[in-house]
Amino acid sequence: MEKRTFLLTGAAGFVGHHFVEHILKNTDDTIIGIDALTYSGSLDRLRDIDIDPFHHPRFRHMGYDFRQPAEPNLVRELRGVTHVLHLGAESHVDHSITDPLRFVMANVAGTTNMLNIARSLPNLELFVYFSTDEVFGPVPLDKNYPGHREDDRHNPKNPYAASKSGGEQMTVSFANTYGLPCIITRQMNIFGERQHPEKFIPKVVRSVLEGETVPIHATPDKTQAGMRHYIHARNVADAHLFLLDKKPWQLAKGNDVESYHIVGEVEIDNLSLARMIADHVGGELRYEMVDFHSSRPGHDLRYALDGAKMRQLGWSPPRTFDESLKKTIEWTLNRRKWLDILE
Repeated sequence: MEKRTFLLTGAAGFVGHHFVEHILKNTDDTIIGIDALTYSGSLDRLRDIDIDPFHHPRFRHMGYDFRQPAEPNLVRELRGVTHVLHLGAESHVDHSITDPLRFVMANVAGTTNMLNIARSLPNLELFVYFSTDEVFGPVPLDKNYPGHREDDRHNPKNPYAASKSGGEQMTVSFANTYGLPCIITRQMNIFGERQHPEKFIPKVVRSVLEGETVPIHATPDKTQAGMRHYIHARNVADAHLFLLDKKPWQLAKGNDVESYHIVGEVEIDNLSLARMIADHVGGELRYEMVDFHSSRPGHDLRYALDGAKMRQLGWSPPRTFDESLKKTIEWTLNRRKWLDILE
């Protein structure tokens, strides 16, 4: 296999740095990492996995805010890129409700800027748009109700989800208009080491350690907690390498942009997950069931994706949910500085 050169956006972010680690450990490929180093991006993540962002034989960091069009000199620096992995995004629902335009600029305009870069690259083989389960909107709180399939209609219910859906549509439009080779991947709730403490799992860890009350997203009558699939970031990276090696879109019929759902093997309600976290931490869980949707419209209780397409291709998560959760919590307890990252 010829060596690839990946252009990875959000490389200093939570998911992005796990991709960097996984690619460098499992291939001979090289990576150019792009990150604007906003509140959610930190080069310390890369340094913590023994990657010097500026002096590494197979990784190079480039500072670029993709919300702005790329200058020609930047594009020339990227001419050897074969694959664009566009992970970078604004991703917090609460923040999108407070400041929706920020999400449009990052996830729609920013994606368009990356697509424009991609179609200027002479050696490009593929553009991968990293999307989310939330583009489809919520599903009933019933595990027997099937998850969304890849070709289901979008129905986003908050500005974050709408902006990611907009990014998908721009990706499809560039494939159709310019012949840009593209695929879309959609993921569910991702967790792992060095995650920003605003996210649920590290937030619960910190709350248990500090004796704080955890708000649990629930139904209006506060009797049933919201439900999610959770998957470790390294499993998500593994799924992407699987796709890039197998190239199943080459066998697909028709001219549509192929999409793939990357789903963890366990679906769990957030109260049960919080209790599991407290058990691993060895502390008391204090919680309050909160009707988030009534007070903050746009929050949804359950998302679900159908992972049959990836299973049929032969992929399954190499690390189980229980194993990943235990490992992540133990790691976090030994490196508590990652619980103290502030916006």
